[in-house]
Amino acid sequence: MKELVIDLEAEKKEILKRYRALLKASKATLQKGDKRLIRQAFNMALDSHKDMRRKSGEPYIYHPIAVAQIAAEEIGLGTTSIVCALLHDVVEDTAITLEDLEREFGKKVARIIDGLTKISGVFDYNSSLQAENFRKMLLTLADDVRVILIKLADRLHNMRTMEFMPRDKQLKISSETVYLYAPLAHRLGLYAIKSELEDLSMKYMESETYKFIARKLNEKKAERELYIKTFVEPIREILHDQELKAEVYGRPKSIHSIWNKMRKKGIPFEEVYDLFAIRIILDSKLENEKADCWKAYSIVTDLYRPNPDRLRDWISSPKGNGYESLHTTVMGPKGQWVEVQIRTQRMNEIAEKGFAAHWKYKESSSDSGLDQWIQKVREMLKNPDSNALDFLDDFKMNLFSDEIFIFTPKGALMQLPTDATALDFAFEIHSDLGARCIGAKVNHKLVPLSHKLQNGDQVEIITSSKQTPKEDWLNFVVTAKAKSKIKSSLKEEKRRVAEEGKEILERKLKSLKITYNSDNIHKIAFYFKFQNTLDLFYNVALGKIDLKDLKEFQTSERTVEQNSPKTIEAAQLEGIMNKVKTKDSDTLLIGEDLQKIDYKLSSCCNPIPGDDVFGFITINDGIKIHRTNCPNATKLMANYGYRVVKAKWTSQKELAFLTGLRITGIDEVGLINKITTVISNDFKVNMRSITVDSDEGIFEGSIMVYVNDTQHLENLIKKLRQVRGVTSVTRFESESASMHKAS
Repeated sequence: MKELVIDLEAEKKEILKRYRALLKASKATLQKGDKRLIRQAFNMALDSHKDMRRKSGEPYIYHPIAVAQIAAEEIGLGTTSIVCALLHDVVEDTAITLEDLEREFGKKVARIIDGLTKISGVFDYNSSLQAENFRKMLLTLADDVRVILIKLADRLHNMRTMEFMPRDKQLKISSETVYLYAPLAHRLGLYAIKSELEDLSMKYMESETYKFIARKLNEKKAERELYIKTFVEPIREILHDQELKAEVYGRPKSIHSIWNKMRKKGIPFEEVYDLFAIRIILDSKLENEKADCWKAYSIVTDLYRPNPDRLRDWISSPKGNGYESLHTTVMGPKGQWVEVQIRTQRMNEIAEKGFAAHWKYKESSSDSGLDQWIQKVREMLKNPDSNALDFLDDFKMNLFSDEIFIFTPKGALMQLPTDATALDFAFEIHSDLGARCIGAKVNHKLVPLSHKLQNGDQVEIITSSKQTPKEDWLNFVVTAKAKSKIKSSLKEEKRRVAEEGKEILERKLKSLKITYNSDNIHKIAFYFKFQNTLDLFYNVALGKIDLKDLKEFQTSERTVEQNSPKTIEAAQLEGIMNKVKTKDSDTLLIGEDLQKIDYKLSSCCNPIPGDDVFGFITINDGIKIHRTNCPNATKLMANYGYRVVKAKWTSQKELAFLTGLRITGIDEVGLINKITTVISNDFKVNMRSITVDSDEGIFEGSIMVYVNDTQHLENLIKKLRQVRGVTSVTRFESESASMHKAS
């Protein structure tokens, strides 16, 4: 390896240059004495990290400076946040303690940095370290939203500089980013950061697709710019004539959003029309904002015909994260649909800088959706029972991207996520109302609890004092508040029943002359395979364990070891992990004998040789192999990063792997025959199943075939696309596989 030559003088100059750029970026918010505080934090960070380097070989201090720069410049945060960003890693990586920070910079700074510091110490294999860290961070968010904003700046800089990381780390960090941090940036209204995080995650997780779309966008750049110019000119002229001061420009859509569209609609890149959006940013006084936006809308729609279904008015009712804008899609020249976004400079700053700008304009807006959202997070954190992963799932649901507006019987407006039900609405108003809800009237018509609400519905809740929350309610509610309230009510009920079970068990043990003590209770719980004593008492109360079973326990009691299922699971997990780690290389080679390490190919994504894959350690099935772009991969890597192992295929040709192909086309005579001929005769590939559906001349089929590897599969797809009448051939994952199967 080439020796790294370090020029310390040049580095010193570079550090100072970056520090000055940071001061320049924070100039707008600086007050008396702030500069001294920032200098003090910078000196402490510089000294603490002086001997540390990043994976790229550059001084570690570059990272805290960059995070502070993003916080100041791209999010618009002030001095406290800049100080915290500069010091965000010192407690974790150096000898400095939170007490030292509190002494130097006060309680507030110490509390924010505590929220940013990862949990250390003993770690239980059954929980998820990522989820625990995230929960800790959110606990601080309830007091101070800057924790999350600095964390987003930190994550953004890590994603921008990730090329020197090992591949498995890149995948884990990208998964966590797209699973949690991008939705969080969206929720806080930081659209630019959200898009960049998604794009950067895609760059590592779907690198081929990412490069392909980037290349295509680049090829069409000149043509696109010319089109935008032609489209925008007449709008500019009329705005000028009507004395509306405005900036009008075109902005390319992010690579991730283009890819999303291709995936959702199943269309190739060439068919994605809205590769850019036109923005009209008006310079308006606060009192004229609404009127000016509608004036601009009328100018655009006089010039170009609008699509009536595509008008989105977030000016009259802003989104929950404070976003205000008017969106319409119009038919531009050459028969192309173009999205136009109309907003004022104030609205644009809120859209770009999200939360920080929202506080700046807070005086002008009433209690906003963001405040309500933070209130909801606080409520969720109050639930002491929830385990970190359940909490994370519930929280993830609350990062909804689209909201619907629902009216109460008195005409008050409530915001709920899309797909919310009448029961969600009841819990949203009040927990007790939700718990006693037996039905609802939507627009004066009686509906069941599971009825999905539509935008603009007026809902009245019907209750009964005899009603209590039911287990199946969890299947159709979508808000985190409803989920956690139902869970805690059910737990409460279970505890009440378990109390009775405890008394029954005590009497039964007495009659068998078994001493009632915690040692014996744990042994009995383990003998009957319960995770905890609460489940044992509960089942006794339900009559599922009677005296006869306890007698059996008594006779076999000598062989029962004092081990809970949890400790056994943890030991199994640790055993598999150590087995993998003691191998010569830390990469799992699939297709070899593998020193008897048990692995299975996951049925949720059917990986085949040539696919980019990783191994995931499960408790019952040994190691499961998933494709890195498997629908469940993001969640597994984001929550259980420590269970992920690197994996790659060995070159074995004689094995055949099952995969699925979806074929659509124009239904012609003999089309199926042509397709099966290509598969069976030309390619000598075995088919396991074929299902075909033909509707009004359109043919749709899915075929499960055995192939050797991705190259083999790609050749087969290419050949099938050449069959006359076939319009598209795509590979698909097995749809029946649920999340449970994956883990």
